[in-house]
Amino acid sequence: MEVARAHLDRIERLNPKLNAFVDYKEEAVLAQARDAEKAILRGEDVGPLHGVPLSIKSAIDVAGYRCEAGTRLRAGHIAAEDAPLVARLRAAGAVILGVTNTPELLMAWETDNLLYGRTNNPWDLGRTAGGSSGGEAAAIAAGLSAGGVGSDGGGSIRVPAHFCGICGLKPTPGRIPPTGHFPKSGGPFALIGVVGPMARTIEDVRTLFEVMAGWDDGDPCAAPVDVREIHETVVRSVPIGFFEDDSRTPVTRETRSAVNRAASLLLSCGFRVDPFRPEGLEEARQLWWEFFGTAGGMILEPMLRGHESELSPILREFHSWTKAARARPVALQPGESLLAAWLGRDAVREKILVQMRKYPVLICPTAAIPAFRHGEREWQVEGKTVKYLDAWSYCEWFNLLGFPAAVVPMGYSDEGLPIGVQIVGRPWEEEVALAVAGKLEKERGPWHAPPLQE
Repeated sequence: MEVARAHLDRIERLNPKLNAFVDYKEEAVLAQARDAEKAILRGEDVGPLHGVPLSIKSAIDVAGYRCEAGTRLRAGHIAAEDAPLVARLRAAGAVILGVTNTPELLMAWETDNLLYGRTNNPWDLGRTAGGSSGGEAAAIAAGLSAGGVGSDGGGSIRVPAHFCGICGLKPTPGRIPPTGHFPKSGGPFALIGVVGPMARTIEDVRTLFEVMAGWDDGDPCAAPVDVREIHETVVRSVPIGFFEDDSRTPVTRETRSAVNRAASLLLSCGFRVDPFRPEGLEEARQLWWEFFGTAGGMILEPMLRGHESELSPILREFHSWTKAARARPVALQPGESLLAAWLGRDAVREKILVQMRKYPVLICPTAAIPAFRHGEREWQVEGKTVKYLDAWSYCEWFNLLGFPAAVVPMGYSDEGLPIGVQIVGRPWEEEVALAVAGKLEKERGPWHAPPLQE
């Protein structure tokens, strides 16, 4: 009970500054906590998350809570039942605190909408917590929640984790069921969009992953892949490649430093770590936009048609980009273009997987920049202008390829903003990526909380 009350008290104090939670119910939380306490007093066997207060992105069904995905077009929508992953968390003993803010229909790398407004970064309230899982990242970083669940189609778990100084995992499609997520995962979009855990430590991320992972009939990518224990000797034997940038989009000096620090720490504790950047990343970036922009636009278009005046400025901006992409002079119709992109995706995926036989784990930046000021759309980095859509390409490759990728905080900018690095594995090898990430986190030292004034 004390843990639940402490989190509720913190939400009451800090959520007005952060705007992370959009729906939480004190009595429901305390009722769950009382049941958890009684189970312990009765001597019952309890799960790995017994009594742990968690939050859920408000694009995932939590029975009795709002699941609006930040849009007026779903204002007041209440989930009738738990998504499978939420049911699994409850079965493991978790106390669900409530649901957190997102950009409208999740289509942005910052969190702001016309229903609830913007979410602020606990490291600097004048900056974004990222998107689309920005409410989750802000809540977890500020201690309003012990951990939670986001979703990621182009960096939407990893960019907020990086911006807010926490950990997150984008799993392989099919590893954790997206059933109960809105917009619904299906078709080519199911190959890039996933749900995954977020927490302050990799160990907590691993626990959440193990609870949520597993087959579900509603997951179009589901595969019967059991969670595995990876022996220490196996982890130590995995060669690791790292790269500071992609030679196209520059990253900040502090970002380079964070990647090099990660490589040096792993090298110093016995790993083989070499400079290595796979060929084909630029092709993957371009193909990702065909999936995210074209397929995403096709999914959203019927919902948005006739409601343009009700959309947030951020979604209108995204909608204009997708419409421009579909209107460009090409010989192929959208469906044909998407099929061509799908075939191209399979080819570049094979190309990069062949290269990763030598380096099954990669370390690289999460984004070109740390958390940006609300509303910014371009930045000067190493004498070059980095545009909004280019800054997150470091995440987008791995959505297109379907590779698992974890984020670990590894440094700070000159302004004191956290910088995370990605640890990327091959498909279905989350356990390897998390094991390496865990070693890196241990060598880095303790996690630091943001200097948020209560």
